[in-house]
Amino acid sequence: MRLFIALFTVICFSSALPLGAQELKGWTKGKGFGWVWGPDDEVGALNAILTPERRLAALRSVTKGNVYDLGVPLDQFSYKFAGHSPTSIVSYRSPEGVKRGGDIPGFGEEHPHKLGFHSCALYISDNLGTQIDGLGHITTGEDNHWYNGFKEADWGGDFGIRKADANGIPPIVGRAILIDVAGWKGVDALPPNFAITSKELQAALAAQGMDVTPGDIVFLRTGALRHWGENGSDHETIAKYDSAGLTLEGAKWLVEQKGAVLIGSDTSGLEVGQDPRIPGRAIPVHEYLLVEQGVHIGEFHNLEGLAKNKVYRFAYVAMTNRLIGTVAGTAMRPIAIE
Repeated sequence: MRLFIALFTVICFSSALPLGAQELKGWTKGKGFGWVWGPDDEVGALNAILTPERRLAALRSVTKGNVYDLGVPLDQFSYKFAGHSPTSIVSYRSPEGVKRGGDIPGFGEEHPHKLGFHSCALYISDNLGTQIDGLGHITTGEDNHWYNGFKEADWGGDFGIRKADANGIPPIVGRAILIDVAGWKGVDALPPNFAITSKELQAALAAQGMDVTPGDIVFLRTGALRHWGENGSDHETIAKYDSAGLTLEGAKWLVEQKGAVLIGSDTSGLEVGQDPRIPGRAIPVHEYLLVEQGVHIGEFHNLEGLAKNKVYRFAYVAMTNRLIGTVAGTAMRPIAIE
């Protein structure tokens, strides 16, 4: 009888807990996620929140209905990481060209209203503007493998990667939290190469009176996008602040201790330009999150409106472009719903 009562109490208490505080599938505290979803998995940690219950919990957190546009406008002048090609948007067809060419039946002189149209050709990297890095973005080792052991020799290709591409990132509806590190420091933007460790994360969360719970999508504000303007053309100023970001230790704390399923920020690369704890090692946070843990990275998310109104909890909704073979969802327009 006592055992029955104890089990009943545990079950009732568990069901009363916020969903994020209950057990998170695939996650082990102190370890994180890793390659736990089977040898064919291409989704990673997001698997943990792809349930009706988790989506409903995110939507139930909406209390005011305010929508915040987290995407940044992008054109050929926009700031970008040096490893990616620039944007070029070219008018492929124009009303005048369609009419002069007369090569498309039913348009121009053949139409009673002289109908024309515009269409554009896009030359763009899959890592520009507001984006989510796919799990095939970073490779490591002699065999150039990425998440879940997919190897370049097996799954690379002339038309993009064939495993864990951005097209495979499912529609995301999740509970999200903003950690306003710049706000906690009392500055418009964090100084160049400011390193965000677990110490800074915990201090900023304490100032907000909040905490990260398992299954959360986490965004860190550095303030860098205060300087984006209309199109991110002030490269010098943006580059100055773009180097502030997350350390490897901070990333491990968020994933292994707190259960974050996606981590994003308002910079081009999420992580600090040079992690002082591991000098000389390039993008260790990307390698850890994308390859080892299967945790997607959100970049250049505009968090200024959320921070201004002190909106720290919200529902995050995002879909990537369905471009097969790409390694990141590019030029996105995700939203936060308060």
